[in-house]
Amino acid sequence: MVHEQKQAMLDVDNVFLSFGGVNALLGVSFGVHEGEIFSIIGPNGAGKSSLFNSISGLYRPQRGDISYKGQSLLKLPPYKITALGIARTFQNIELFKGMTVLDNLMLGRHILMKTGIFSGGVFFGKALKEELEHRRRCEDIIDFLEIEHIRKKPVGMLPYGLQKRLELGRALALEPEILLVDEPMAGMNLEETEDMARFLLDINQERNTTVVLIEHDMGVVMDISDRVAVLDFGELLAVGTPKDVQENPAVVKAYLGEEDMDDFRR
Repeated sequence: MVHEQKQAMLDVDNVFLSFGGVNALLGVSFGVHEGEIFSIIGPNGAGKSSLFNSISGLYRPQRGDISYKGQSLLKLPPYKITALGIARTFQNIELFKGMTVLDNLMLGRHILMKTGIFSGGVFFGKALKEELEHRRRCEDIIDFLEIEHIRKKPVGMLPYGLQKRLELGRALALEPEILLVDEPMAGMNLEETEDMARFLLDINQERNTTVVLIEHDMGVVMDISDRVAVLDFGELLAVGTPKDVQENPAVVKAYLGEEDMDDFRR
């Protein structure tokens, strides 16, 4: 369990984001500590994905700041944010459907490849050594995610659950220090959900990766999270342990409704 007094690894400070007259984020502030699983919950339209897009450089907040290890991210393009050690998955699968599982993972490591375009086109020496090392790292992810049997299959032929697993793997291929995971259990059956929860725990504990999770499955959130943040219509209602959030009256009223509290506490 991560202790509150530790300095934040990722700091979201009074962030405001709007699109025309629509307010997506209204002064949101919280810190994510190294080594924790930090979940963000809230109904559809609460601002969760807008927050992820702001952290990863796809959106530019009008006010506030987002910093990673003390460095502001707001003026950096997405590829530089990724290079700092922040990777993400997407709610809608963003894979190359005509390529194999292994090729998608290799492509996910492109930002880590140092061989230039000319030497890379000649497959020997440094280029060969680098290619073999990247392939070894990808094979490690394949083993970790238990997808050896589909490593050579085109992604477009895979069932949805395995595509979601590969989406997670491609983010892992970047060897991030902090992983943003956007609704990884959406559309999955119970077995697939349990597998994904296990992989997230293993990523956090075995790979020493800080995880920031957006998820609607309250059972998963409450089981695996160190802390939880609750958004509602762009506002931050609460941040705390799963127990703290479950017992917060504002969360019960605005996010869950009194009649849903029993399901929330399961």
